[in-house]
Amino acid sequence: MALLLAMTLPCGAAHAQSKAAEGEKIAFDRAKGNCLSCHNIKGGDLPGTIGPALKDIKSKYPDRNDLVAIVTDETVRNPQTAMPPFGRNRILTKQEIDAIVDFLQTL
Repeated sequence: MALLLAMTLPCGAAHAQSKAAEGEKIAFDRAKGNCLSCHNIKGGDLPGTIGPALKDIKSKYPDRNDLVAIVTDETVRNPQTAMPPFGRNRILTKQEIDAIVDFLQTL
């Protein structure tokens, strides 16, 4: 069934879904993105409350580049943030950040 569904989706949509799924894995991985340590995210277990709940992201950040910048290094916009600079400190690669942003845009 999943194969049939994948075959009926446009190639770009299937690729975007796979990147979002990979982003979700990274975001929920306690050793990688670890987004759940600070944020409440639908589908995640044991969320933190330091950061805002991650929901309605696409409406809050219609420009994808804003999300990439936040995950890469939020200290550029807000030097007082508790958000780790995942890109600047090389905690996540650019590809991993892109996947997380794809996931966040589905919330």
